[in-house]
Amino acid sequence: MSARLIEEAGFDAVMTSGFGISASFLGEPDAELYTMTENLTVVRNVAGAIDVPLVADIDTGYGNAINVMRTVREFEAAGASAVILEDQLAPKRCPICVGGVEVISSEEAEAKIAAAAAARRNPDTLIVARTDVVDPAEAIARGKAYVAAGADIIQPISKCFSSIDGLRAMREGCGVPLSLQLLGWLEKDLSPDEVAEVAGLATFPLVPLMTAAKALRENLEVLARDRSAAALPRPVVAHNDFIDFIGFPQIEELQMKYLKDRP
Repeated sequence: MSARLIEEAGFDAVMTSGFGISASFLGEPDAELYTMTENLTVVRNVAGAIDVPLVADIDTGYGNAINVMRTVREFEAAGASAVILEDQLAPKRCPICVGGVEVISSEEAEAKIAAAAAARRNPDTLIVARTDVVDPAEAIARGKAYVAAGADIIQPISKCFSSIDGLRAMREGCGVPLSLQLLGWLEKDLSPDEVAEVAGLATFPLVPLMTAAKALRENLEVLARDRSAAALPRPVVAHNDFIDFIGFPQIEELQMKYLKDRP
């Protein structure tokens, strides 16, 4: 449903984030607790609900370079137009929620990226290589190596740089567009023009999730207290508007067309 709302709002693509899937699908933190199969279930459902491209977060690729090859093929088959592969040690941890994370060697990460690029059946499927190192020089060095291994886009984490100048240096050094998750200072300090200057892919990954969580929390708190929906603090979508959005008229049209034995 969130993906359909994102498409309706006019965005060019939709991204499924590990943070969001873990929170909404499992009700758990982003610590690679869900399996590849569970991630695929979400991605397949999202891809089937939208017409814009889907970018899928595949965490660490669910194993070594050989596992990554299967992972890329599975997510392509599920409908992903791009995958984000990170260089953390598995099982990964969310860098915005912990003090620091462990990364694999650059050589191992390069091999996984090369395997991912070799495995894709559609040459237009994008490989987004994310590095979780926080030293700018190391991040740029890894980015260059990942591009040489076959990555199409490089994604630094928000903790790595503290200014647009650092992002410009990475963009120039790697020779490919960046992928930015607009969190922390990137969300607060960068203008849309600055984002477009360095990034080929940019997302506000927590805005939909946190919007829904806050609205649900506020309305449910009042509903539980009052046992009435008369004074909810947040407005709700009108029933008829929602059934139109979710597709009941189209289903009814198909029923009338194909279910000939029904009155």
